[in-house]
Amino acid sequence: MTDTAVAPRNINISQAVAEGLRLAMEADDRVLVIGEDVATQGGVFGSTRGLLKAFGPERVLDTPISEMAFTGMAVGLAMEGYRPVIEIMFVDFIGVCLEQVYNAVAKIPYMSGGRIDMPVVIKTAGGGIGAAAQHSQTLWGLFGHLPGLRVVAPSNPYDSKGMIAAAVASNDPVVFIEHKGLLLERAQDFEFGATVPREAYDVPLDKAAVVRPGSDLTLVTLSGSVRHAVTAADAALLSGIDVEVIDLRSIVPIDWETIGASLAKTRSLLVVDEDYLGYGLSGELITGAIERFGLGSLDYVGRHGNPGVPVPAALSLEREIVPGTESILNAIVRAGAAR
Repeated sequence: MTDTAVAPRNINISQAVAEGLRLAMEADDRVLVIGEDVATQGGVFGSTRGLLKAFGPERVLDTPISEMAFTGMAVGLAMEGYRPVIEIMFVDFIGVCLEQVYNAVAKIPYMSGGRIDMPVVIKTAGGGIGAAAQHSQTLWGLFGHLPGLRVVAPSNPYDSKGMIAAAVASNDPVVFIEHKGLLLERAQDFEFGATVPREAYDVPLDKAAVVRPGSDLTLVTLSGSVRHAVTAADAALLSGIDVEVIDLRSIVPIDWETIGASLAKTRSLLVVDEDYLGYGLSGELITGAIERFGLGSLDYVGRHGNPGVPVPAALSLEREIVPGTESILNAIVRAGAAR
């Protein structure tokens, strides 16, 4: 994680994303922003604020509620040399345009023999904030399963600005998943990644970050769970467990080098994932670690996440199935006892 000694600015994550987009659009007039409420309203969470005023309606376009249509529009624009950023308001809505995503955006570069790039950013928001089953999923495991897509999910203000810039600059299609519970959080409230420079910068789309060094247990997580994991790891010291927390940042590709270096120290892996556990990222991480580093090199493997139920409407029930500080701490303690 790159921080400087400069005091954090009084901005939230959605403003950091909007700033990253604005700078990318200033640098390249081929960058367009398209989606529902991205122009006049500036995005439902404000992450496209100010762009309509700065660049006008030809580059920042409000659309009808027609995800299939404007995702298909992005495919055509990309084939003509533009770099469209489309916003699917909530990741739960991806089903209405998924055919364009996995049959066009993801496959055209392969089906064209590499002659046609798809520099499309699919920007969307996921994660639980008490909004019930149809507005609370993360679904990065779904995107990760589809070949041809880069999939990223930042956890803090610095990464959010730098990764949206890197996503726009990428010639590969990128699914950029913001966490709804983080978008309105102020930068100064983060223990890591709080400092957001005013100038343009990129954060690599293929590198994890060690946000808390430790020696006993490697905890791999991402997005909204990172802050909870760091707090839980601090508390775990009272139980004599020193946890190294890795912010995955990228689901595709996975940074196995960083994970492997940590596991060489700790020999123990705990994956914390807000997504569904079944057939998803947590299983991929555990299996991938065993395949790459050998089962004999690990004293413990475990995972903690949504057990596979739709997210309840009641926030109290949501907290029973979505990882939080207390449940992550319990998982750490169980991991420590099992080693």
